[in-house]
Amino acid sequence: MSNSSPEPKDRRRSAVKLAMLCSLMLLSIAGFVALGVWQVERLSWKLDLIARVDQRVKAEPVPAPLDRSVNAADDEYRRVMTTGTLQNGKETLVYASTELGPGYWVMTPLSLPDGKAILINRGFVPADKRNPQTRQSGQRSGPVTITGLIRMTEPKGSLLQSNDPASGRWYSRDVAAIAAEKGVTNAAPYFIDTDATSNPGGLPVGGLTRIVFPNNHLVYAITWFGLALMVAGLLGYVIRGEIRTR
Repeated sequence: MSNSSPEPKDRRRSAVKLAMLCSLMLLSIAGFVALGVWQVERLSWKLDLIARVDQRVKAEPVPAPLDRSVNAADDEYRRVMTTGTLQNGKETLVYASTELGPGYWVMTPLSLPDGKAILINRGFVPADKRNPQTRQSGQRSGPVTITGLIRMTEPKGSLLQSNDPASGRWYSRDVAAIAAEKGVTNAAPYFIDTDATSNPGGLPVGGLTRIVFPNNHLVYAITWFGLALMVAGLLGYVIRGEIRTR
């Protein structure tokens, strides 16, 4: 009478396959848990960033920095103020899509008493008002005080289109490139988004800075930990099945 029990070689092959499967599951669990922990850390960082930016936006304005380096982590969206003279003849129009529709940001250098300059995003104008002659009352002259938020330079262009200074087509607010094109010297490495203070004639429209920080890290963390639990459950099922079989 033949023996129907598996041969030792078959049992060894089955044991190797089982070990490989369990090892793969353990690696997957470790990987998913690591990704979940990383997302929890990212969540903590994002909440701290949102709190810091919210505090900056609501704070009283401080003098715009000129004698120290400015960086996004410490300075972006900081509320500042400065006084100088707008160089209206050197304004640059940058393509913009806002809550008011498509149009342009009006970027104008502000000359300071010490000879330095800061590029000011004076606000939005629709396409039919791109010509300064159509909004003469908004071309402020003489000393003006600007209040707004520090923004970091946006080099090269948008994701879809590159800036073309030679043809006057700008898709991002690249401080260095705009300053070079307009012959502005000693320009600060950042620009200022003006607040909602109304300009004469109503244009440009300031105060349109969008401060949005996508925060899906908790959802991602739950997803990764959930996958880890699913694989752990599958691993337990495989091990229990193997024990029952043996």
